[in-house]
Amino acid sequence: MTNAIPEVGRWQRGPLKCRRWLLSVITLFAALWLSIGTAHSQTQAQSPILLVVGDSLSAAYGIPQEAGWVTLLDQRLDGRAQVINASISGETSSGGASRLAGLLEQHQPDIVVLELGGNDGLRGLPPQQMQANLNRMIEQSRSSGADVLLVGIDIPPNYGQAYREAFGQVFRSLADEHQLPLLPFLLEGIALKPELMQEDGIHPTADAQPLMLDNVWAELAPLLREQGVQLATKASQAKASQAEPSS
Repeated sequence: MTNAIPEVGRWQRGPLKCRRWLLSVITLFAALWLSIGTAHSQTQAQSPILLVVGDSLSAAYGIPQEAGWVTLLDQRLDGRAQVINASISGETSSGGASRLAGLLEQHQPDIVVLELGGNDGLRGLPPQQMQANLNRMIEQSRSSGADVLLVGIDIPPNYGQAYREAFGQVFRSLADEHQLPLLPFLLEGIALKPELMQEDGIHPTADAQPLMLDNVWAELAPLLREQGVQLATKASQAKASQAEPSS
């Protein structure tokens, strides 16, 4: 009988050790999960925030959202920057100006891409009014600490040469005044190709979106590099393309 007592004691200690072992394993995995989550949060916090404020040309009007140039930009950056698309189809410079303060407060971007004015032109609104609205948005963005990329657009010639010239001059004047990088025409190499435009002749197709991204990228890449984003150089991109096996 006396020999049974130690046996029972050893039997009771077995589950206790097992529970302690399980607790240690659970604690280890919890710590590992927490460290991974913290590292991910820190990576996100360190990534520059890029805010796109535009109209239907940036809102993927008439095509799948995932095909739009802003989504393609997000994919190209692959987490090296956080891309927020605050574009709304039909937006005018006045509408964008009324929304911008809230967007800046909410997202605190490092870079703001302003792609507005097309609907002002299509509605025949005064270029001076558009210039005042865009100027206000530039100053607000700069005051918040963000760099600004100004994206211009052209309007059809049937609006009259004088109006068209005054409209285009708005973007050039603002870029000169504020020393901003300027993409003069978002649809360069696209607008005059019917196969790249939707039936309305105003909005680009899904096939045009990579070309739009390339147009934007030429002016945006230097701003991203200034924010510490590591981007491939043209030479390395060409080398990578040459290394790809031909199909």
